[in-house]
Amino acid sequence: MSGNSNTITRAYLDSLLIETRYMDSVNPDTSFALYGEQFASPIMTAALSHLDHSMPGASVALAEGAKGANAVLWYGMGPDEEIEALAATGARLIEIIKPYADREKLIRKIRHGERLGLLAVGIDIDHPFANDGSPDIVDGEEMKSITTAELGEICRGTKLPVIAKGVLSLRDAERCLAAGVGGMVLSHHNNRIEYAVPPLAVLPAIRAISGDVPLFVDCEIKTGMDAYKALALGAKGVCIGRPLMGAIKEGGAEGVKNYLLGANKELAKAMAFTGCATLDRMDPTVIHRI
Repeated sequence: MSGNSNTITRAYLDSLLIETRYMDSVNPDTSFALYGEQFASPIMTAALSHLDHSMPGASVALAEGAKGANAVLWYGMGPDEEIEALAATGARLIEIIKPYADREKLIRKIRHGERLGLLAVGIDIDHPFANDGSPDIVDGEEMKSITTAELGEICRGTKLPVIAKGVLSLRDAERCLAAGVGGMVLSHHNNRIEYAVPPLAVLPAIRAISGDVPLFVDCEIKTGMDAYKALALGAKGVCIGRPLMGAIKEGGAEGVKNYLLGANKELAKAMAFTGCATLDRMDPTVIHRI
């Protein structure tokens, strides 16, 4: 098998099979509560970045599509003006912030998110290093690994939930939980390291220690069935990324909205066929691996 982590993750997702449970089943409800707000689905956008570089207007189209589907909008690296434009669409936004070596910039970004009334903020804990192990440089900005103590200070220093993105081990999950995070994204960040464990492979173990802290999954989540498998194994929500870039190219905001709504219909089908009435009744025993 290729060492490409996306390929490995896709194969793992496809190896997970579901058993059907029709007796006494009802029409399912996919409504989703997150950080005190209500949404139509646990299927959200991934934290894409720099969309406007290749497709002018794409970031706002992503936001408008998410709003139209009543889904949570995640977004990654962008200047303050871009984040402001996304928030102005009315979409409920979670901004993921890079681990800037300039910690003051990181804190300024969080304060900016507070002023905008974002749903939450997050930090890419998996983006401190370049491919040779040296500090990564993104848009001319040096990155630096986040310590547990620093993450704890950040969490205590804001009223917004702080999400750690890039957790892929019990070790990091335990340290993030000790720091007081408000959520974790299980992700290998689109093959940032080869041969990464698939997020769903470590999800059950991390779920066993996470308590009420929500877990989210990205990487190769493309369909409502992918979402169902993640949710059944303990995720609170999932993030779809690259397929939405294609949806923007084909149909702009309406394309994003329709893709998210279609994925939610697939999720509802899987829930109905497996006897799952609501998201809080998901059962991991319905999943079997070949």
